[in-house]
Amino acid sequence: MDTTSSLPRGFLWGAVRAGIKPSGRADLSAIVAPHTATAAALYTTNKIQAAPLLIDRRHLAANGGRVHTVLINAGNANCATGEAGITAAEECCEAAAEAFRCAPQAVFPSSTGIIGVPLPVEKVRAALPALRAAVGDAAEYFASVAAAIMTTDTRPKTAHANVHMDGKQVRIAGIAKGAGMIHPQLAAPHATMLVYLCTDAAAEPPLLQKLLTAAAETSFNRISIDGDTSTNDTVLLLASGASGATLSDSNSSPFAEALSEVCTSLAKQIVADAEGATHLVELNIRGAASDADALRIAKAIAHSPLVKTAWAGSDPNWGRLIAAAGYSGAEVDPARITIRLGDLVICERGGRSANFDEAAAHRYLTQPEFAVDIDLGLGEGACRFWTCDLTREYVSINADYST
Repeated sequence: MDTTSSLPRGFLWGAVRAGIKPSGRADLSAIVAPHTATAAALYTTNKIQAAPLLIDRRHLAANGGRVHTVLINAGNANCATGEAGITAAEECCEAAAEAFRCAPQAVFPSSTGIIGVPLPVEKVRAALPALRAAVGDAAEYFASVAAAIMTTDTRPKTAHANVHMDGKQVRIAGIAKGAGMIHPQLAAPHATMLVYLCTDAAAEPPLLQKLLTAAAETSFNRISIDGDTSTNDTVLLLASGASGATLSDSNSSPFAEALSEVCTSLAKQIVADAEGATHLVELNIRGAASDADALRIAKAIAHSPLVKTAWAGSDPNWGRLIAAAGYSGAEVDPARITIRLGDLVICERGGRSANFDEAAAHRYLTQPEFAVDIDLGLGEGACRFWTCDLTREYVSINADYST
């Protein structure tokens, strides 16, 4: 639950209506660090990247890895808009810098929404005075940002954690959006995954980058809704230092664990809110020849329309699972494969289990959340991955998205 006492100190949040979303709902938001914050960021590896990502890299480099204002618009991705899109992002940063009294290089812009449509800079500029007046440090302001960044999401996504360091309480809070076009493939320096993480610890940008990269690898890089990697995916971690505790290589382990918990919670919330989805599925792959092979198999299963539609119908068709493992490119010995649905063994030594109870397996798959465990029997490689089913509703949402 979002409470003021769970929020990191040293930040303000707020959101207003700028008229970018056709729905007329709040669509322009800000996260402000009045005394600035150190930052680390991860971006999509899609070679088509939105204009704000290009500006973000420039600004972090020019401002020494510090951010004063994060400016987020929903309803327009500002992607595939050419030089005009870059100019639009720059103009938004200049206007935000004037509104929040900082340098343009201290503004970190983000956009999400439909691709290929010019960003209405005039709407952003006109709404900034109201946004400046709408920011605050209480829970309702934090919640307003979580709601304003949504596009096809059905609910806001937030997570929190506390950790004690050197006698001081350090807080971490995260906000995320995403429900479709989700298969993040993040690397250092329409629908989209946007994640904003704030902490009141103090840390230098290189350490923040190290911590964020590690946390994202086992959370955001371990989810997929539809196998499509967005042009706008961004994960930003800001550290205000307002708690008085300072992170270092020697004392950051508890913080790293808490950050990982927040990221994993947000990642699972994204998949649970997938467009049209009725099931959140945890894939546990183990016994692989390597961790990389385990991940290959998890992705092959998560991206298989045959597997995902079977899950939509609660159909325990293990043959689709083993087939996906076989074409994944990972090392596989069919005679060593065991597959379980929860505690139910459905496949042994690469074939139908002698104790396979189809009715029980079907009942298990009717749950909103379930686990699929696959043991390759080859080595120590393992991977945990989250995905979902594929339903008619997903097709309907995306068939009508831009019209």
